[in-house]
Amino acid sequence: MTAGAIRRDFITVLDMKVEVERMGKGKPVLVLSGEEQLEQASAALADLAKDHELIFVSPPGFGRSERPDWISGPEDLSFILMDVLSALNLGPVPVIGFSLGGWLIAEIATKDDRFFSKLVFVNSYGVKIGGPFDRDINDIWTTHADKVAKWKWHDVEKGKRDFPSMAEDDLKIVARNVESTARFCWQPYMHNPKLTKRIHRIKTPSLFVWGENDGITPVTYGRAYSQLIAGSKFAAIPNAGHFPHIEQPEAFLKSVRSFLA
Repeated sequence: MTAGAIRRDFITVLDMKVEVERMGKGKPVLVLSGEEQLEQASAALADLAKDHELIFVSPPGFGRSERPDWISGPEDLSFILMDVLSALNLGPVPVIGFSLGGWLIAEIATKDDRFFSKLVFVNSYGVKIGGPFDRDINDIWTTHADKVAKWKWHDVEKGKRDFPSMAEDDLKIVARNVESTARFCWQPYMHNPKLTKRIHRIKTPSLFVWGENDGITPVTYGRAYSQLIAGSKFAAIPNAGHFPHIEQPEAFLKSVRSFLA
């Protein structure tokens, strides 16, 4: 089996099926993907899977995981994911959270840090840095798609996806991911107002990896986010937007491998 081959399974918690995918072999690393779930197909993660078993958990409403109507936001998702991690019984493991995934690991770690040995946040959402009238995170919903693409990508060509050639099942997953992101993160927009007051509880060694050219969660937001966790490290990746692991995989891996080691 190659490092890039994915093994898919489902875990049932609270009467819902949650998708768990595994790639590679070696010391386990938990991965909570971003809302677009581009990580499984990225060269950086395939390379990391050469010496780690990457365990991707899709939160309810994302990928092939079920989404009961009672789930209303990331707070609910965090409690469900704790049940999933208890069922997986991995012990304390490193976790990498991309974008929305980073928000979710912050929610979990402020409640119960026994699941994680190290935290890696990659261009994550989740906290409010400025005042009530400061726009910390740019609006991806009411802004023209071309402008959003320029916010997301240093090189917009790297963000283009060939939707016409995608299988219908894969297109349904893309649509579900967008719908679930809007459902869970619309209001308040892409953050939990209470998380800023709780995040000091995180004592787990933490690394923030940030694309310097991110127009959605700017690097100033990322630095301020990292300063909320005592002792955290911050690595800025030049020539990269919201997806540094895709635009600059070598620089991304250098920072992550050094931290995991």
